[in-house]
Amino acid sequence: MLSVKNLCIERHGTPIINDLSFTLAGQTRLFVQGEIGTGKTTLLLALLGFVPITRGEISLFGKICRREKDFAPFRGPIGICFQNADDQLFGPTVLDDVAFGPLNQNIAREQAYQIAEQQLERLGIKHLKDRTVHTLSGGEKNFTALAGVLAMRPKILLLDEPTNGLDRKNSEKLLTLLHELRLPMLISSHHQGFIHRLADEIISL
Repeated sequence: MLSVKNLCIERHGTPIINDLSFTLAGQTRLFVQGEIGTGKTTLLLALLGFVPITRGEISLFGKICRREKDFAPFRGPIGICFQNADDQLFGPTVLDDVAFGPLNQNIAREQAYQIAEQQLERLGIKHLKDRTVHTLSGGEKNFTALAGVLAMRPKILLLDEPTNGLDRKNSEKLLTLLHELRLPMLISSHHQGFIHRLADEIISL
């Protein structure tokens, strides 16, 4: 479903990622770990064409992607949650925000909002549906962002430091949810306990 071969990414002539290769298939939960600045976020962004690569190959669902137009069709089938949820929340209310993705998939408005409510209920945050997103706590924003991604029914999940801003209780809630999801995942994290309880495979940068 996702394949990276000999990937190299440089920024201002400095190597960030050098000769990285891996594959993601089935329902594997693949974690990327490493110190700050080792390229974890850069890797996730590159997989959807948000960061240019220097050399190597990225293949999504069997298609080699090199240019912006190659990656664009996979933004949706591959869902990404950014490290900072504020970077992807913009709807006037939580429900509007979560429904935005399905609406942009040309799903009828009534059905899109039904899907949004289903995902909010699945994540245990349906009571937040009428709240404005800027009034949410950090943890509530994280779960709202994830609900928005899941509402688009992705085939692969990319999660960048998903436990950021979560207390112990909500970290456990997230871990249970990710265990239950039958999706391949690529997860960037430095949270060792979270990694070892959830990971099928680990890449260290």
